[in-house]
Amino acid sequence: MSRYMAARIISMIPTLLGVITLVFVIMRLVPGTIVDRILSQGDAPEEVQRSLRAFFGLDRPLWVQYVDYLYGLARLDLGVSWRARFPTVELIAGALPITLQLAVMAAVISMTVGVLFGTLSATAENTLPDHVIRVISLFSLSIPVFWQSTMLILVLSLALHWAPLGYVSPLTDLKANLLQMMLPAVCLGTSAAASVMRMTRSCVLDVLRQDFVRTARAKGVRERTVVWRHALRNALIPIVTILGLQFGSLLGGSVIVESVFGLPGLGSLMLDAIGARDYPVVQGTVVVTALAFISVNLLVDLLYGYLDPRIKYA
Repeated sequence: MSRYMAARIISMIPTLLGVITLVFVIMRLVPGTIVDRILSQGDAPEEVQRSLRAFFGLDRPLWVQYVDYLYGLARLDLGVSWRARFPTVELIAGALPITLQLAVMAAVISMTVGVLFGTLSATAENTLPDHVIRVISLFSLSIPVFWQSTMLILVLSLALHWAPLGYVSPLTDLKANLLQMMLPAVCLGTSAAASVMRMTRSCVLDVLRQDFVRTARAKGVRERTVVWRHALRNALIPIVTILGLQFGSLLGGSVIVESVFGLPGLGSLMLDAIGARDYPVVQGTVVVTALAFISVNLLVDLLYGYLDPRIKYA
């Protein structure tokens, strides 16, 4: 196990390096720089433009900027925000807990709804409940998250005169925090639950057709025990895989939901930084998101051994 973990951790290095290189190059291929944003009100003398480019280090060759950034990362230094003039680490540290809370709440909703209704759909194959659940899952997959978020805010504001916008820290008011975070979590969670639901149905159906399930039924084991203890547990590996991938996607894919609900999370921070061409913040948020995504995948791989004792880590 320790050798496997060490090998996986080492394999994370080239993956992170590839992500860092990709975002570094893409940001510099996007038209406009922070100098253009600062001087957008009108033309400025050439001396001013050169001075600003030198101040932000944009006058140096691209490979020099890249090497300097890698050197900073090696010292765990993500740089200083060009727009806010604060260390990027502090900005990310302030926004990351909000995105983590949103991702965890959405993942819990996705897992609960997806596994529960997927299992019910599998046990009621080709009946009315099965058809209804499958239609709902297709409907949920088809609705864009931003449209669902906007419609929920519209309905709540018109019907209940309540619009859960903004953010309150749980340390300040836990109840208000949960009320504000529940709606965006539901939007993200129900959208993700559709794919979990379909995967659960497919995997449970496959297990229910195997010989050991028929043997358990022939021995008189209760149907509830057959489904939830035998069938579902043996179908968990692909379900856990998609849940792990979804959690990583929720961390990096909550940009739209955070923007709609006015949450100052990692997604909103990245979106504002992209608009301002704040390279250090964009690169820092991508690095943190990629690291979280890879770490979740590692935890999922390690969980396989617990779910299926036949799996051995060489």
